[in-house]
Amino acid sequence: VLRDDFRQNPSDVMVAVGEPAVMECQPPRGHPEPTISWKKDGTSLDDKDERITIRGGKLMITYTRKSDAGKYVCVGTNMVGERESEVAELTVL
Repeated sequence: VLRDDFRQNPSDVMVAVGEPAVMECQPPRGHPEPTISWKKDGTSLDDKDERITIRGGKLMITYTRKSDAGKYVCVGTNMVGERESEVAELTVL
């Protein structure tokens, strides 16, 4: 089972360069519980970047750069399929 509605969609975030950025997302309820991943501008986020942490539904960027700015989507996935959240914009000043 994978419902359609996200319990919490990420919201737009505005930060200054060098500040931490956090986006929160709670995926739809599902069975099995969906795993969470994030996409930036349509591309899967690379969490090998040591600045980026994905924990639970939270996306944390410890030290933002201008290049982190863009449109982020939270993806909830289980064996039934995947659902994408509404788009949240990260603005880096």
